[in-house]
Parts: sequence; C-alpha cells; structure tokens
Amino acid sequence: MRHETKSPRRRGWPRTLLMGLFMVVATGCGDSDRLGPTAGADMVGQPDGPAAAVLPGIVFASSAMTASQLTSVHTGLVEAPTPSGLLKFLSQVRAKNGRVLIKLAGGDKAYRNDDGTFNLTKWKSGVDRYRSIDFSSYVADGTIVGHFLVDEPHFTGRWGDKGISQATVEEAAKHSKLRWPNMPTLVNAPANWLAAVPVTYVHLDAGWAMFRSKTSSSPSDYAAQQVKRAKSKGLGLVAGLNVLDGGDGSSGIRGTQPKTWAMSAAELRKYGSALLSQSYVCAFSMWRYSDSYYSRADVKSAMADLSAQAKTHAKTSCRQ
Repeated sequence: MRHETKSPRRRGWPRTLLMGLFMVVATGCGDSDRLGPTAGADMVGQPDGPAAAVLPGIVFASSAMTASQLTSVHTGLVEAPTPSGLLKFLSQVRAKNGRVLIKLAGGDKAYRNDDGTFNLTKWKSGVDRYRSIDFSSYVADGTIVGHFLVDEPHFTGRWGDKGISQATVEEAAKHSKLRWPNMPTLVNAPANWLAAVPVTYVHLDAGWAMFRSKTSSSPSDYAAQQVKRAKSKGLGLVAGLNVLDGGDGSSGIRGTQPKTWAMSAAELRKYGSALLSQSYVCAFSMWRYSDSYYSRADVKSAMADLSAQAKTHAKTSCRQ
C-alpha cells in the first residue's frame, strides 16, 4: 500500500483560480473493482422544469435505465444520448426530477483501436460532437451530475490487455473541461487505483467506488479506504453496487456471467448502507437495471430503503 501524502491539488492556489487560468490559456486493480461485463443537434432553447439542485441528498441511479423509468425511488441513470437527442433526453430527465451521469463519447467500441486498446483521439472526436449544443442549464441546475468519461480504465482486459493510464484519464478530463469547464468529470475507477501514481488531478473531479462481495470482506472498511484515497488526491467519490454480478451466492439468483450471482436484498442493504454512510460520497449508481431483478418484491424493498438513505445523505459535490 502506498504512503499517503497530501495532494498537490489541495495546496497553493484555489482550484477555481487554476481552472480560470487554464481556460484563458486554452482559448487565446483488478477484477473486483469492475462495474460490469464487458450527428450534431440544432441549437434550441432549453425548457423550464424542476431543478435538480433543489432535490434532496444525492442521486440514486442505475445504468441501462431510460428516462421514463425514473421514479421517486430510482432518481437517476447513466446514459449516452446521441447529439440529436441530447436536449430532448435532458428535458425528460429534468421533468421527472431526475439526474444523469452522462457519457458523451459513446460506447467503448467507438474509441477502441483494432487491437482493443483505447484511442484518445477517437474519444475526443466523440465528445466534440456535442460542442455546439448548449446544455449549460442542465449542468448549472444539477440535472447532469457529471461527465462519465470512461469505464474501467484500470481493467486491462477491457482495453486490449493494456488498460488506460491515469495520466490519459486526466488528459481526457482536461479535454472535457476545455469544452465545459463547469461540468464535473467522473471516471469509473476506484480511488486506490487513481491514487497509486504521482499524477496531479487538476481536471478530473471524481473516482468511483463500485462494490461487490469479492471486493472486500468489509464494505465499511472498503468505503472508508476509498474516501481516504480520494481525499489524498483531491478527488470526489461516486459509490455504487454491481447488483447483478456482485453477490456472494446467498440470493440464489444467477448473475449475467459464469460463476456470478446477483445480490440478495440483505446484501443490497448491507453493502449499500456502508457506502452511503460516507458523507463524502457525491452520487450512488448501480450496475445495472434488469426488469426481472428490479421487479422482485424483496429487491424493491431494499432499493427503496437505500434510496431513502440517498435522499437524506449530505448534498455533496463531486468537485472537491
């Protein structure tokens, strides 16, 4: 385990001043941390609607959901809308009092090389499809929790057996900030991985503590460690559960991959409560929505309890 040192990002000039100077210049780990298996729009006015900034607590989200499935329990989602559908999608999320962790570069295949490795140039091109679309009000009011940059950069098997370096993740975050300086930047990578190298994160805002039963025998200890590591690098922290493949087998519900299990209701409560007990956590997201799983009475009850915890959670920013 690496020696903890105070992050350079938290010394010296305030980060807001550094970002302002940047904009002036710019314009003139392992399997247990995995989340899961592996055209421009016209400029239009943005609709009025409820502001996420006034909603309580932090978002309780899932991937593979649609805006129409947002409820008082499931208050957010992870989504990669097309440029042409972006504003309509965001309007729908706002109208449902929802929030979104948004992916602008598209799916992994859009920015992979032929050998499966990550291509930053392709990633930037995917992101730049949105540069002429004004969605700033959705960032300002909190409908957009943050820009989900890339999935599991630490998992080499996902990226041509090479993975994506921490420095490259920071470069991707820098590109996002060049376009949208006020939109938080998030990466699905555990804080201990982000803290394992001497990279100063100026543009990346938050890591992601995704828990499953194999991650740690103590979800509380894991959550505390992830917060400590995130703080050491001046980063915020998203938390979540791999509900479909992260169980210990006690549910008896088969996962999506061989030798995996979905979490039981008891596991959901135990693991989720441990993560949500950390006031530093800025968002909560699960992998992933499945109608057959989410519609189970025991799962619905457990998720309602966790959602209630998310609503009473400290309203924490992903930008630290």
